[in-house]
Amino acid sequence: MNIDILKLIESDSKLTVKDIAVMLDLDEAAVAADIKAMEEGKIICGYHTMIDWDKVSEEKVTALIEVKVTPQRAQGFDKIAERIYNFDEVHAVYLIAGAYDFTVVIQGKTLREVSHFVSEKLAVLDAVIGTSTNFVLKKYKDHGVIFETTTKDERLAIVP
Repeated sequence: MNIDILKLIESDSKLTVKDIAVMLDLDEAAVAADIKAMEEGKIICGYHTMIDWDKVSEEKVTALIEVKVTPQRAQGFDKIAERIYNFDEVHAVYLIAGAYDFTVVIQGKTLREVSHFVSEKLAVLDAVIGTSTNFVLKKYKDHGVIFETTTKDERLAIVP
């Protein structure tokens, strides 16, 4: 396993095997073999494309839902997480430390769609004892990518 290959792919999944080999001064066949082995070993789990949905006409609402649960005997948190991540709306589930047990990231077309998911699908699960929903208002940085945040200062200059 080559950590340098992983770092390059994580920062730019469009790099070709040839690009990586040149950048790391490695044999192309060795890089291809390493990548294939890491994919088969589920070290590389997929390739991700970042889209700034604020620049597209399609509306999306992203919510971070904190979930408090009662762990199930002999199953712990894993079975509960599995039930949650199998919902189509769910983009990510994290086991966390703190006042809540999970953070669940979902996307919907409207606030109503998100609230329906929380009230009709998530909150009614047997193990769930509480939720707290937070809506993303603006993304500044995601997966290491800084979104365009510079805005033109439109204030008038005061001249003495």
